[in-house]
Amino acid sequence: MKLLSVAVPCYNSQDYMEHCIETLLSGGDDMEILIVNDGSKDKTGEIADKLAEKYPDIIKAIHQENAGHGGAVMTGLKNASGIYFRVVDSDDWLDTDALAQVLRRLRDLTKSGEYVDLFISNYIYDKTDSGRKRVIKYKSALPEDKIFTWNDVGKFHKWENLLMHAMIYRTEVLRKSGLDLPKHTFYVDNLYCSVPLGVVEKLYYLNVDLYHYYIGREGQSVQEQVMIKRIDQQILVNKLMMEQIDLEHIQNPRQQRTILQYHDMITAVTSILLTVSGTPENLNKKRELWNYIRENHPWEYKKLRYSLFGVFMNLPGFVGRKLQVIFYRIANRIFSFN
Repeated sequence: MKLLSVAVPCYNSQDYMEHCIETLLSGGDDMEILIVNDGSKDKTGEIADKLAEKYPDIIKAIHQENAGHGGAVMTGLKNASGIYFRVVDSDDWLDTDALAQVLRRLRDLTKSGEYVDLFISNYIYDKTDSGRKRVIKYKSALPEDKIFTWNDVGKFHKWENLLMHAMIYRTEVLRKSGLDLPKHTFYVDNLYCSVPLGVVEKLYYLNVDLYHYYIGREGQSVQEQVMIKRIDQQILVNKLMMEQIDLEHIQNPRQQRTILQYHDMITAVTSILLTVSGTPENLNKKRELWNYIRENHPWEYKKLRYSLFGVFMNLPGFVGRKLQVIFYRIANRIFSFN
């Protein structure tokens, strides 16, 4: 059995996927690399087959009709044989020294008979257009270099949400969680990050900068105008996050608080994009989203509506919307999140 399975969803990734795979190969025989060719129309499939032929004990090439990012991740999970599982997008990459440290920790835990449900490390925003890098760390909220539970988790800062780039799940836990990512839908990583947290019990945080999150490719899904164009998919994922986990009845208050903070952040992102677009149609969609939460998830609505984000995102009138946009522009300039 492999120690770590890595799913690499690929769609028309011929220009950059090999760099991603090269960094993963540094992990050696502990790794299972699942290249999921999601109906690409370029040479992605050919490259995947050549890599699988060259590294048959590490790489598996999987070809499927286009199902979107979520469909590719679910295919990776279905085929994973490793004890642990993570996703690396084909235009991102891992720091090889940090990967060696992560694998060493996972190996030591496994040899000692200790298993964690979620292994966390840092990630780096790599903005190629400006040359800026920003590392997201969790040392203010999480104990370092030891197994811990939700009772040991502190409060995350608003910019310290557990994104996909930071997370390695135990494969069995992911499957147990009932995670179901919809096909042909962007932004499903928000489901991947939040839904399994409901069944996570044991955690481990290693303070190393592992994942390089590339920002700057033309047409990238996190670019502002692209997200606005696909806002209906963002709204769908926002709703599914609340439907796929019964947040009100999670017993541990710190576990509940962490997931709620993630929901708060995603709802704020959806709201501000609808506001930034400024069209009457999208402003109406924003009202409909908050009405949906109030009617279908009343307990969560009270928490989200009166959080700092919730209050700010619901400032009334033209002036309120202008303030929201100004705050968003300033925050984006500081934190460079898209």
